[in-house]
Amino acid sequence: MPRWAHNKMPLSVNKRYFELLREGYKGAAAARVIGVSASCGSNWFIDAGSMIVDDPPVASRFLTQDDRIAIADGLLARRNVKEIAASIGKSFQSVYREIKRSSKPDGRYEPFWAYNQALLRRRRPKPVKIEASRSLRALVRCKLQDKWSPQQTSRFLTRTYPQNPAMRVCPETIYRGLFAGLLGRQAGRLRTGRVRRRQQRRGVPNPSTIKNMKLLTERPLEVNERSTVGHWEGDLIIGGAQGSAIGTLVERVTRYTRLIHLPSGWKAPQVRNALITQTADFPEQLRRTLTWDQGREMTLHEEIAALTGFDIYFCDPHSPWQRGTNENTNGLLRQYFPKGSDLSRHTARDLREIACQLNHRPRLVLGDKTPTEAMRGWLTPALTS
Repeated sequence: MPRWAHNKMPLSVNKRYFELLREGYKGAAAARVIGVSASCGSNWFIDAGSMIVDDPPVASRFLTQDDRIAIADGLLARRNVKEIAASIGKSFQSVYREIKRSSKPDGRYEPFWAYNQALLRRRRPKPVKIEASRSLRALVRCKLQDKWSPQQTSRFLTRTYPQNPAMRVCPETIYRGLFAGLLGRQAGRLRTGRVRRRQQRRGVPNPSTIKNMKLLTERPLEVNERSTVGHWEGDLIIGGAQGSAIGTLVERVTRYTRLIHLPSGWKAPQVRNALITQTADFPEQLRRTLTWDQGREMTLHEEIAALTGFDIYFCDPHSPWQRGTNENTNGLLRQYFPKGSDLSRHTARDLREIACQLNHRPRLVLGDKTPTEAMRGWLTPALTS
């Protein structure tokens, strides 16, 4: 008897056999219905690996059992893979992947075995590799302790264990294991220091976008020339645990700094109220433009502009160099407000004294003048005392 004689029957007969099994027929009874011997049916069952009930039904975007039968028929007829893909309405890349992934170890593509394997892969929840394998978990933890990223760790495992799928994981699995606490303490395990998962919102509009923003491209060109005063850059210095903040305003020409006290928090209403009240003493000549990043604290920028007289413009996302004067000043201010410290302990008087010290410090960019001296050339002493 030829080696694979039980597979010489048309695949439509095989398909009917498995349909009867799924309907509850015994193997021998199903074999009698389709007109084959019980041993032939048993060989089909063994060759398929198992018989899995497809519940719930497969979505249309997946290959069905009929699609796999058509692929097997096409391969037997030595048809081109692109022709097979066109006949079942799938991309040829999908068919290539299916043949490579679902062929048996001896190289044969058996549609019922491939279909059962697909159902097994689709079952959820799947066992977590990192949780089940102590050796894999220890190796991943070791690489993370050596400051490797999950991507680098995953590629290393693929290179080191090409023939052992149990010792290979994708970066996503490492991230999930890390944030689930399967790899020990989370803090410090990532080079970024991040200890919680960022939300994945592909294709979803970003709810943090500020409405009616005027971007930097709309700002007057004279601001870039630094030829007139009254153009400010603003930002927040954030305290430890994101629990406190101080606003910073820096004039672009003179580098004159004003610190904004935020005793009640730094959400949009508090920032709006603080900017309105704490810039009330600015003369009209100093109320030209204000450039800020796209932080949510400026959601009420239209109200701020209406009540202060500033034209407010926003930098591009993740582009701090577009307000470089302010970034440089914030770096100087960290001498007074170290990172991680509680900024709420500083009173409004403290902020005035610190701003006064900074404004009376000579700056090389001003020809060793102080910001206060530079501002006096433009305004009355009332603001620059």
